[in-house]
Amino acid sequence: MKGKMVEPGEKKRYPTVEKRAKTFNGASYVTLPEDSVFLKALLFELRLMDEDKNFVDHRDSCSRINKTSVYALPVGGGDLWPVLAFQKSGLLYVCLPLVEQSLKPRPPLINISGISQAFAVLSGLLVFINSSQKNEAEINAKVGQLPNLLMQACPLGTPLDTNLNGLLDSTQIASTNHTQKQPVWRVSTYKGKPQVNVCITEKVKSMQYDKRDIADMWQVYGTVTCKCDLEGAASNVTISVNLPANGSPLQDILVHPCVTSLDSAILTASSVDGMDDSAFSGPYKFPFTPPSDVFDLCYYTSQVPVPPILGFYQMKEEESQLKLTINLKLHESVKNAFEYCEARIPFFNRGPITHLEYKVSYGQLDLSREKSLLVWVIGQKFPKSLEISLSGTVTFGSINKEHSVDPICTGNTAYIKLYFRIPDYTVTGCYTDQHSVQVFSSGKPKINTSRELISSDYYIWNSKAPAPVVYRTLFF
Repeated sequence: MKGKMVEPGEKKRYPTVEKRAKTFNGASYVTLPEDSVFLKALLFELRLMDEDKNFVDHRDSCSRINKTSVYALPVGGGDLWPVLAFQKSGLLYVCLPLVEQSLKPRPPLINISGISQAFAVLSGLLVFINSSQKNEAEINAKVGQLPNLLMQACPLGTPLDTNLNGLLDSTQIASTNHTQKQPVWRVSTYKGKPQVNVCITEKVKSMQYDKRDIADMWQVYGTVTCKCDLEGAASNVTISVNLPANGSPLQDILVHPCVTSLDSAILTASSVDGMDDSAFSGPYKFPFTPPSDVFDLCYYTSQVPVPPILGFYQMKEEESQLKLTINLKLHESVKNAFEYCEARIPFFNRGPITHLEYKVSYGQLDLSREKSLLVWVIGQKFPKSLEISLSGTVTFGSINKEHSVDPICTGNTAYIKLYFRIPDYTVTGCYTDQHSVQVFSSGKPKINTSRELISSDYYIWNSKAPAPVVYRTLFF
């Protein structure tokens, strides 16, 4: 759906899934309505229609704060639930997953395997539609390819492979190189030296305030990405994700549809319930029949005790200058070996920097070409003390239209943002190795494993001014 999003774009119904839903849901089953009725209810719930901007108590009250992308849509015969929907670049991505039990009472989302499958399918659609897009005509062309790709990705409504770009490439190769018919959901098989590549990528978000009345927040979320080059269309693989004795348990685990079975303890590990000594700490085993291209085996979150880098930022105005002080400390448990590490200090709603005096205990400070950003290049290691500091004064010229404007960072409300990557390290401690991968196919494959920690939206706000407060949410 594009523009005002009043007409459905590409849609796909699976009568076999609807029949299964009626059997599983029993008396709680709600019939899927016509497209126009469904679309109207969805746009109303998401407040995307101009006439729906007014406050509606049952939708907008504080008692109904939605922390996920899952909605209940009133459609006449009852509430259609769980509808997974999110918006990106003017498009709506929507899916109604199968719930293999009664809907009354509503089961916890973390216990519904269809949520994970729906999330994987919509994520695959999102990546496919937004990859290398240049204009609306190209988007429309990609939308036109979806019926055939969905036939391969979800035969009879069961997701098997959500990497639509990989399916498109495989379809093109199969159509030019093979005359023998194969199942539409397995269009090509690998020929060559067998190998399995596994990469664990963890991203850490942080909002630090250095204030007594506002708690600092941080979140860790990870992805296990795989590429299995194996001969045979039905090779089976099992990957174990392990934790050391002091590792942080994984939670909110969402798996790729190709995973064939899971320990119930993996599915029920939820951040909503908090941490306790009985939390499942692995190993997390994922048996699966691998798709033909790169895919995300699972997503997870984790509640680590401290963020990898703690800091404070103090900035105040004195006469015509800004005086700033920054202190950063690497936690002693974190691997002190970065590929890169830098702190960017932007100045919004001000003119160009005309004069800068500073003292830095480690690294170097650069001024951007636009003269509205300071970049503190820390490098690949913190010093032995693990603490570094920067202080200085900044003077600005007259503001003009070319300089950065931000509606939030007005007055002395300001932040620094950290960018870093630590290879061969995860803040949770989780890892895979050659002994963690079992392959049940002909030939002995080469096993390649890697891991990394990357910063994502890592902010430290000026403690001498107001700052936007972010509360922890559950990602779906």
